Amino acid sequence: MNSIVVKNIVKTYGTVKAVADVSFEVKKGELFGLIGPDGAGKTSLFRILTTLLLADSGTASVEGFDVIKDYRQIRKLVGYMPGRFSLYQDLSVEENLNFFATVFGTSIEENYDLIKDIYEQIKPFSKRRAGKLSGGMKQKLALCCALIHKPAVLFLDEPTTGVDVVSRAEFWGMLHQLKQQNITIVVSTPYMDEAKLCDRIALMQDGKIMSIDTPEKIVGRFPKPMFAAKAKNIYGLLQDLRSDAGVDSCYGFGEFLHVTLIADDGSEETLRLLASQYRHENLEVKTIQPGIEDSFIRLMQEQSLQKQ
Repeated sequence: MNSIVVKNIVKTYGTVKAVADVSFEVKKGELFGLIGPDGAGKTSLFRILTTLLLADSGTASVEGFDVIKDYRQIRKLVGYMPGRFSLYQDLSVEENLNFFATVFGTSIEENYDLIKDIYEQIKPFSKRRAGKLSGGMKQKLALCCALIHKPAVLFLDEPTTGVDVVSRAEFWGMLHQLKQQNITIVVSTPYMDEAKLCDRIALMQDGKIMSIDTPEKIVGRFPKPMFAAKAKNIYGLLQDLRSDAGVDSCYGFGEFLHVTLIADDGSEETLRLLASQYRHENLEVKTIQPGIEDSFIRLMQEQSLQKQ
């Protein structure tokens, strides 16, 4: 059964097409990721699905309810955590939770089992004003407030942006625990390393979905062998390889360059011989497995070529 169905959604702001004919489905109980940089259209989609924004065209439903005709029902059964911390900063942790529980006609006690594991971590700060919490604690409080009415679908818009690495890992651990409760979770993130933590992902750029599938299958469709290369003068190596007719793509990735060759049967030795003509010192070449980032970059390049 599908929890969310999106068909041909379009949203424009002036001359900018923020969401360009987007369609996808999310299964009940699935952890689904919208992956892409700022401006990809993720937030606009979230606002349409949570009935805060009207699309120009297309249709969408959440738990079988239409986002326009049935907006009242949808608002009762979704939890929404916007990208920017939006709770009442002058209210304490406890007061914020009580407020949101009251708005939804429930109480902290009624749904405590759902938020217990998260709330226990912020309980020592229950009397502290929300505005005085650390980034990680604000994140946990916002998640508790989004869950307090036991939603069927949880929308989390870039929940880990600006949060430290440890808090990010803890947060994803909480999401996987929530998934066991059969809550459908849709999360957006610009962090490619978080994509592999989702059941399925949609890679977004310029308002369009470039690919939808499991992270493993998207990476598995990468069409060429990939190599990592580095040398003493890595910037010089980057320039030389990018200008070489035998190189398909080359970009920086940490301390290495990620390289693909025009020839589909290219090997480490092919790249080594090609690079050696530029006489770089300490040249190192090895075969690697592409990741989500590599797949995203390749899909972006293909999309760019289609526009030309």
